[in-house]
Amino acid sequence: MKKLYGVIGLGRFGGSVCLELAREGFEVLALDRDEDRVNEFKDIATHAVIGDSMDEQTLIDLGFKNIDHVIVAIGDNVHASILTTLILEELGIKRITVKAQNDYHEKILNKIGADHVVHPERDMGKRIAHSIVSSNILDYIELSDEYSVVEVKVGSKMNDKTIQELDVRARFGCNIVAIKRGKDVNVSPMADEVLKLGDILIVIGSDKDISRFEKKLVIEE
Repeated sequence: MKKLYGVIGLGRFGGSVCLELAREGFEVLALDRDEDRVNEFKDIATHAVIGDSMDEQTLIDLGFKNIDHVIVAIGDNVHASILTTLILEELGIKRITVKAQNDYHEKILNKIGADHVVHPERDMGKRIAHSIVSSNILDYIELSDEYSVVEVKVGSKMNDKTIQELDVRARFGCNIVAIKRGKDVNVSPMADEVLKLGDILIVIGSDKDISRFEKKLVIEE
């Protein structure tokens, strides 16, 4: 069953995450108090709604209890960010990612139940969106508008398979350029190299091809 994502706050960061999740084919419920921002995303998100995330009943009525992962991307209103996170925690949301304004804000968020805290000044929306989709996606670096490098952890779908068996280049158009195993780095690994759980792969390709690779071999239910 496809995961459901919620994005609260459609500013620069929240909008970027919403757009990337939608591009990856996930269902996204987007919420913001600003009507103009909501209108911007009504054809991008599955549902884009005007509302106040500090109102618990609003979140319940909109169905946030059924959301698997909520990203709180509220702008400069630290009070709203904290209260929203607290409400989501009390509603029993499985995973909550929150944008922090500073280190002190991060400490509070961690104490009240945020699973993951991000600093968008240091991270970009696309990179965070990929890490949100799967804990096996460790990093995502844009080389250009169309090509990227992704760092992924080997999970059950790739465990005990050789590079030749996975045939990533032929199937997805991507290239495995290195394997990190502990402190060792194997650059240009051979086709008969067997992958093990916890290995880290450095993969390069077009964004479209990387997306297909992630969905088939990296993301686990």
